[in-house]
Amino acid sequence: MADTHGSCDPAFNRIRDLLQERLTSGDELGASLCVNIDGKNVLDIWGGYADAAKTRPWEEDTLTVVWSCSKIVSALAALTLVDRGQLDVEERVSTYWPEFAANGKEDVKVWQILSHSSGLPSWEDPVTMEFVYDIKTSTEKLAQEAPWWTPGESHGYQMMTHGHLIGELVRRISGKGLKQFIDEEIAGPLGADFRLGVPEEDWGRTADITPPPPPPGLDLVDRESITFKAMTHVPPVAETSMTPGFRKAELGAANGFGNARALARIGSMVSLKGTVDGKQYLSPKTVDQMIQERVRGPDLVIGLNLRFALGVALTPAEPLPFIPEGTVCFWGGWGGSMIVMDLSRRMTLAYAMNRMSLGTLGNDNTKAYFKAVYEIVNSQSSS
Repeated sequence: MADTHGSCDPAFNRIRDLLQERLTSGDELGASLCVNIDGKNVLDIWGGYADAAKTRPWEEDTLTVVWSCSKIVSALAALTLVDRGQLDVEERVSTYWPEFAANGKEDVKVWQILSHSSGLPSWEDPVTMEFVYDIKTSTEKLAQEAPWWTPGESHGYQMMTHGHLIGELVRRISGKGLKQFIDEEIAGPLGADFRLGVPEEDWGRTADITPPPPPPGLDLVDRESITFKAMTHVPPVAETSMTPGFRKAELGAANGFGNARALARIGSMVSLKGTVDGKQYLSPKTVDQMIQERVRGPDLVIGLNLRFALGVALTPAEPLPFIPEGTVCFWGGWGGSMIVMDLSRRMTLAYAMNRMSLGTLGNDNTKAYFKAVYEIVNSQSSS
C-alpha cells in the first residue's frame, strides 16, 4: 500500500489522512502537498508512486510537471524586473521589443500580456510542438501576428504563448533567457527545487504522467471560434511531458518541473508581501501592483468567468468556490496542480501530482485538500 510521508503540524493531520485515503482508493497515483504559513511549512507531505506501474515510490525529492503553475513563476520573473524599475507594466511592449509593433499590436501594453488580454492566445496557424520548442522562431512568429481581439478589452487564456511573450521581455531587458533568469533570480536564491524543463540527470526522480481523459465536446465547438483555434493550434498532449524534447525545452507557460514544496516556497514571495526568510525579493508596492485586477469576465478561450491581475487570477472565482474571497490570488496547472497565495492569512497552498484530471483549475482532490485546509485555518482563527 502507498503510504504518506513528510512533516505535519498536528492541526493539519486531517489533510494527511485525506491524502492517505485518496492514495489507498486509487484517486491519487502520486502527489505532494505543502502549506506554508508565515514562512513556515506546517504541512509538507507526499506519497504514492511516480509511475503507473507502481514500481517507483514518490519520494521527498520527486519532481513532476506542473503545467500552467509555471505561468506564476514566469510572471514573477517579469515582476522582479518591475520591482527593479526596468519594466513598466503601463508601457507599450514595443518599447522593449520593437519588432512586436506589427499587425495592430503597436499599442499593446505589458500588463495586457501578463493578464492574458494581449489577443495572442495561440499562433494563427496550427503548429507543432517542435516549432513551439524553437523559442526564437516561434517567438518571432508571434511578434508578426495580429491580435485576435482588441487587446485589453477581453481576456483569452495564453495557454502556450504566455511564456514566450513574457520570456522575450525578460530576455530583452535582462539579457537572460527565462529559464536562466528563474534559476538565478528566483528558484536558486529561494532554494526551491523548480526549473523550466528538467536536466537529464534528474529524469530518474521525475514522475511519469497519467494523462486525463479527452476533453468532451470540442468537436461541437465552432471551428472558426477563438476557443477552437486556441485549443487546437497547439494540441495539448499530456504524454509529451515525458519526451526529451519537452523536458529540454524552455516553456514558461507549461514545462515547469517541481513539487508542492517548491511551488509553496516560490508562492510565498507573494503571500508574505515580497520578503522570505528576511530577504526581500519584491517590494510590498510591487506585490500590491501584481494583485490589482486588470480584466474580468468570461475567458474567450477556456470560457470560465475569471478576474485576472498581473500573472495571477483573483478571488472570488466562479470555478473555485473552495477558495475564499479576500486578498487571495492563484493559478493552476492542467490536470490538478495548483498554487494559492493568500495574503490575508500569509499562507501559501500548493499541490502537485501525476494522475491528471480534466481542466486547469484543480480537480476533485485539489478541492478536497484545499477546502479542508481552509476549514482548519478558519477554525483556528475563530477559536
